[in-house]
Amino acid sequence: METVGSGYVFFECRNSLCGLRFPLDATRFEGRYCPRCGTPLERNEAGVPPKKPPSSPKPAFQLIGALDNIRSVYNVGAIFRAADGTGVAELLLGGITPSPVEQPAISKTALGAEKSVPWHSCPNLPATLLALKAEGAMILALEFVPGARALEDFQFDHPLPEQVILVSGSEPAGVDPAILRLADQVLYIPMSGQKSSLNVSVAFGIAAYHLSGLTLK
Repeated sequence: METVGSGYVFFECRNSLCGLRFPLDATRFEGRYCPRCGTPLERNEAGVPPKKPPSSPKPAFQLIGALDNIRSVYNVGAIFRAADGTGVAELLLGGITPSPVEQPAISKTALGAEKSVPWHSCPNLPATLLALKAEGAMILALEFVPGARALEDFQFDHPLPEQVILVSGSEPAGVDPAILRLADQVLYIPMSGQKSSLNVSVAFGIAAYHLSGLTLK
């Protein structure tokens, strides 16, 4: 039975040797023939309409994201979307990180989050972070360097800071050494495969979600 309001329907190829099954927006396309073998399609069932899950409790501190020279507009857009979903209060766009004003293509992966998450451009991110640290903010950098701590092992000491700034850096260059020297703690995400790191937007989302749920030891 199709769900009212869901435009996407799953179609299935009637050719048993093909059997391609895929979703199609039935409000825009007919979906009569299989795109792989040309056999007529069977209209099967409606896709599940997207719903917003319940909100998680807001963190006991203000979580701010800092993007250190992240060049890809698509990664920046994906980070905006992750920031919206994890309750990040603000994004600092450091160095050559593009802004939604400079690069409207950010909206392709942000899907509107560039309008819901406040942001500020910071040409010299280390200088901005130094000023925020002087006001009591905790700086956490996401990078694998000697002395870094696994994200899953990190906990806040007493007292809980009012602001926590999570810094993610350029994938080819890494986090600026000037920022690593400022950081109260450098964190890394353990990797089980052959690659040494995750995509920066994926790593940011994992770290932001983990940190937003932490309180004191």
